[in-house]
Amino acid sequence: DQALSAFPDILRQLLFNRGYLTEAAAVEYLNASQPLGNPLLLLDMEKAVKRLLHAIDHGETIVVYGDYDVDGVSATALMVQVLKTLGARVNRYIPNRFDEGYGVNREAVTVLADSGVKVILTVDCGIRSAEEAELARTLGVDMIVTDHHYPKGELEGAYAVVCPKREGDPYPGKDLAGVGVAYKMADALFTLRPLGGHSADEWLDLVALGTVADVVPLTGENRVLVRRGLTLIHQGQRVGLQALIRVSGRNPQRISASDIGYILGPRLNAAGRIDSAVQAYELLMTDSLEEAGTLAQKLDNQNSERQRITKETRDIAEERIGTEPDSNLITSFDPEYNSGIMGLVATNLVETYYRPAIVGTVEAEYTRASCRSIAEFHITHALDQCADLLERHGGHAMAAGFTVRNERVPELVTRLQAIADEELGGRDLRKTYKADMELPIQRAREIRLTDLDRLQPTGMENPDAAFISRNVAVRNARAIGADKKHLKFTCVAGNYLMDAVAWRQADWLSEMPGNFDLLYMIEENEYMGNRTLQLNVRDMRPSHWESK
Repeated sequence: DQALSAFPDILRQLLFNRGYLTEAAAVEYLNASQPLGNPLLLLDMEKAVKRLLHAIDHGETIVVYGDYDVDGVSATALMVQVLKTLGARVNRYIPNRFDEGYGVNREAVTVLADSGVKVILTVDCGIRSAEEAELARTLGVDMIVTDHHYPKGELEGAYAVVCPKREGDPYPGKDLAGVGVAYKMADALFTLRPLGGHSADEWLDLVALGTVADVVPLTGENRVLVRRGLTLIHQGQRVGLQALIRVSGRNPQRISASDIGYILGPRLNAAGRIDSAVQAYELLMTDSLEEAGTLAQKLDNQNSERQRITKETRDIAEERIGTEPDSNLITSFDPEYNSGIMGLVATNLVETYYRPAIVGTVEAEYTRASCRSIAEFHITHALDQCADLLERHGGHAMAAGFTVRNERVPELVTRLQAIADEELGGRDLRKTYKADMELPIQRAREIRLTDLDRLQPTGMENPDAAFISRNVAVRNARAIGADKKHLKFTCVAGNYLMDAVAWRQADWLSEMPGNFDLLYMIEENEYMGNRTLQLNVRDMRPSHWESK
């Protein structure tokens, strides 16, 4: 307590509970001032950068090969702009989700080689593309892979492989997003070839977009990059991004990591889910106000369509599963599922049932699926154990994707179910919420948003501050939302009243009015120009249940 005495009492407790025990450690965390790592520590980084500089000096064509999600699109835009700044002849290639699927594919490599491309630089993909890398080598193309996904085996055909998750890689920051790895390459490029007034930091707004949208841990270096990137977003330097912010009804000067995750990210992703991710790329690249406005509106419209399709598909899947899943792994496959929204539906199923979920679309020969998981089950490791059945697969602990021949789906599901039963059998599978501290509801009004803002950017492994208050009198409750699944109510806080909202918790309406134990975050609610404090309730229960 003495070491953190310089901070207000509630902030002091938050810092202590999160492991910042000295003033120096707390200041570095609150200021996001941790030093960034040397990019040349990454294995193959220097080799890769020198090859790119050779291509620039000799007029060779470079293609940046990206992915169709926000991380991949922002990484593609970053590397194309950086290489152009350095004088490169550079183009981009973003595969179509529906025609080509995820990652590097042989057809694309062949077409690029035939067109005279000498270097393919992958961003946010390629770490498991051994056959494609070998094909590129045989066609006289040097493939430089930059990725952040888990490797499997060696990429002997690749000219260089830059990935912090490679075995033996000494770089300390293992949780970089794909755009984070691209940023480190840009930093290395400007280190080996300084260009007056330019640095990789000019593209940190793109780094913030991709890092937050890809839901990687917002700790350590990632948090520093996103904090700085948000500052660039607030300054409004990128025309397309500002247009997207305006069409989303947000204030550019107040954009937060949460806004990226829930407002901007889904709109950028909508392009690749409904049509082509190239539209999102063009939005991030354009300097034209007119083009930016047109593209931003199109993405906003596509996002509305995406929401409609996602809800319809989720409802179909939930109807088949019922109220209680009968296994530790949820699967749902259908020829009618839109492949662009499978990951979103899987995410919804995980939120509803707290089980790993796999959602796939059945095509003529293959089933393509997206997986989302829970903290207790590493979905990519599970897929690795079934690699003999799969055409391709890859991902993270909590998210993955795969392609499998239709006739192998039953055996794959059986084996994955067995793995899930072995790892999850006998566990009480319910989502667990962690609170930073408990305090009487009357003290909630003492919490200063300016203190909580110092924890930003928040996200995975650096969550918003959460509080527990018990025996809170709840009044004036009503169901809200188009499907009436959410709650709006008032909390009695001593002589004051505080508004509260509870998403997907309308089932408690029958118990209200009454006294509840609440786990919540504090947020600012703005309505018609008026700003008030509001509780965002993440979990709740009637107070009398505690004794049961």
